[in-house]
Amino acid sequence: MATGPPAKVSPDVPRERVEVMCRFFENTGVSDPIPPPYAAPDGYSDLLRVSLKADQVRRGKVSCHLSVGPPLLNTYGGLHGGAVAAVAERVAIGCARTVIREDKELFLGELSISYLSAAPDNDLQLISFV
Repeated sequence: MATGPPAKVSPDVPRERVEVMCRFFENTGVSDPIPPPYAAPDGYSDLLRVSLKADQVRRGKVSCHLSVGPPLLNTYGGLHGGAVAAVAERVAIGCARTVIREDKELFLGELSISYLSAAPDNDLQLISFV
């Protein structure tokens, strides 16, 4: 587990429940240190850069190919939810850039994702429309 001040535990939570939660965090690696190459600012972008490739770019439409491999997987072997969000943001902004001038500032103001099932360790096809 990570070091730091101890968690404040409500007195109405049984001790065994707290222990189960702590073991879950340990088993899933939540508290493991981030490897040095990815601890750098924007290190996650480097992971996406090698995994995401544009297949077709047209005005208002972008299609991409995402190679889903170990760096993008969660502890259960599916595509990590944070990776889903990061890829969605990158592809959406890339698609918007096909219709918005380069000198205009652009950012994603809101992103909503519904996770219905995990994407497998495989290649995915992504299509974005504006």
